[in-house]
Amino acid sequence: MASIFGEVNPPLVQYGTWSLGFVPFLNNILRLVFVIAGLFALVNLITAGFQFMGAAGDPKQIEKAWSKIWQSIIGLVIIVGSFLLAAIFGYLIFGSPTAILYPEIWGPGTPPPAATP
Repeated sequence: MASIFGEVNPPLVQYGTWSLGFVPFLNNILRLVFVIAGLFALVNLITAGFQFMGAAGDPKQIEKAWSKIWQSIIGLVIIVGSFLLAAIFGYLIFGSPTAILYPEIWGPGTPPPAATP
């Protein structure tokens, strides 16, 4: 028998392997930003390499190319470091290194997993 007021659905809905909801949406946006940042750093490294090869011994051009290379490498280190920090904090706070990278929300109708002793 259907309720007069309807039913409460959990905030995270599973359709096969697809997850719908706010947290998976933000997780996908964050992954997209990281992929774009990685591709941008790769393109910067390639263009800086061509700039370095085409400098023809000009110290200003060489320094400009090295600056671009270092900035790209620092950007990649920041991207990798953010994943590393998320894994460390997830392990320290939640007991799982993937807790921040792959969050789970428990709502009405979806009981949390049983606690392990």
